[in-house]
Amino acid sequence: DARDREELSKHNITHILSIHDSAAPILQEMTYLCIPAADSPSQNLTQYFKESIKFIHQCRLQKEGCLVHCLAGVSRSVTLVVAYIMTVTDLGWQDALSAVRVARACAGPNAGFLRQLEEFQKNDVHNFRQWLKEEYKQNPFKDDEEVQILLSKSSKTSSVEVNVAGMVNT
Repeated sequence: DARDREELSKHNITHILSIHDSAAPILQEMTYLCIPAADSPSQNLTQYFKESIKFIHQCRLQKEGCLVHCLAGVSRSVTLVVAYIMTVTDLGWQDALSAVRVARACAGPNAGFLRQLEEFQKNDVHNFRQWLKEEYKQNPFKDDEEVQILLSKSSKTSSVEVNVAGMVNT
């Protein structure tokens, strides 16, 4: 919850990227990036990717936590986090989304946002990766390794589900 001071403090959250129709700063002690955007397939989120990626990355470089939230935590916020993961790793949108789903099973960007992530992968992510390297030089994080760990958890879960399903059908 973006209003729960105790929970935010417990997770070292100092920055909040708020993306929804009425996004506005709530807590004085937080640093905000507020993006007014609807959870609609026609909403253009790509226009906010660079600003969001910069906000999240600068927060991480300061060794602080960033909460990215919308109203349900399913579509808009997930789309921005997937775009960030795509930029700081070599992953495409599908693997980046799979990694997010390990931590947040309900993650499900709407069809329009999925198309935007696919277009981002085809046309822009390479330029964003280059921009990030030029802007911030060395990336001190082991994002590729961390995401691979998440993805391996996802594949283990999937194989367990398959095995269980196979045993039930026997």
